[in-house]
Amino acid sequence: MEVQAAVLNAPSAPFSIETIEVAAPQAGEVLVDIQAAGICHTDLAAATGAFGNPFPIVLGHEGAGVVEAVGPGVTSVKPGDKVLLTFNSCGHCPRCESHDPAYCFQFFPLNFAGARADGSSRLSKNGKPVGDNFFGQSSFAAKAVANERNVLKVADDADLATLAPLGCGIQTGAGGVLRSLKAARGEALVVIGGGAVGLSAVMGGKIAGCDPIILIEPQAGRRDMALTLGATHVIDPISNPATAEAVRAIVPAGVDMVVDTSGFVPALEQAVGMVSTMGRIGLIGVPGSLDAALPVPLVPFITMGGTVRGIVEGDSDITGFLPELIEHYHAGRLPVDKFITRYPFDQINQAIDDAHHGKCIKPVLVFA
Repeated sequence: MEVQAAVLNAPSAPFSIETIEVAAPQAGEVLVDIQAAGICHTDLAAATGAFGNPFPIVLGHEGAGVVEAVGPGVTSVKPGDKVLLTFNSCGHCPRCESHDPAYCFQFFPLNFAGARADGSSRLSKNGKPVGDNFFGQSSFAAKAVANERNVLKVADDADLATLAPLGCGIQTGAGGVLRSLKAARGEALVVIGGGAVGLSAVMGGKIAGCDPIILIEPQAGRRDMALTLGATHVIDPISNPATAEAVRAIVPAGVDMVVDTSGFVPALEQAVGMVSTMGRIGLIGVPGSLDAALPVPLVPFITMGGTVRGIVEGDSDITGFLPELIEHYHAGRLPVDKFITRYPFDQINQAIDDAHHGKCIKPVLVFA
């Protein structure tokens, strides 16, 4: 069938709204009529070709919509169901079997290769393949073919434009605190970076009962937003660049956890000086260079029992954690709608530009 999609024809080019063809779902696949799709930093990184994905390609990995058709063998959803789309995983490696699909042995090829595992594409243009299957969905299109493993049925009355970002950014930030670092009540938390992922980490800290919760963020509007979402303190790294000292002024003994969502190495380097004994540093933000490194003083970190670990998708187990986040949203504990701005699908380039210039925090594309 022919549908409208935001196609990226070359690295770092603007998205082009074009007509493409979408194939019918095969075994284990689900055709979804996309109603909304969040724009995430990972989309923009992939748009540069940083992950080796092909061009042209359809990106998008925070999709939400209504099931239109299912392929053979699909049992968890049916046509007419509202669904959220999230990352893909194989389902049978040791990590998937231990309910850690974010660390699937096949995570990179299943989410970034731009094609099915057999090399075929679900999308085409003028008879030629278009890169697809981005995070198992490629949801910057009016319809997407996803996989049963990365589709979650939600309530019939779900507000899909609000819930769509839960599929990546929200679960990554909140899960980074709640699941990856296993925050406990009364622990002190620092979050570096106040975008959608960082603000979700703040909300995750509040849900866990962390105190204090400190956000380090240069944009005043995002600092103000964090204070409405649960942060107890905010630090402007522009006017106060010695952020480790500023954190220690609030918590002299050091904090229990630091979550970096910025990927900005100079900011992250100070995290080592913020943590207390047995402190945990979680790395979420992806730096601009594959050669980026974090210097860690080995003897002090050994003697203090410090931990540094990477975090993917907030250690989310899709069928367990996403419903938990939806419950938090309905209970008012995860008010993501406060920082979502909706844009018509054909304004995707404007939405990206607004996010880049700080005019919005989390842009979500809405399909008519």
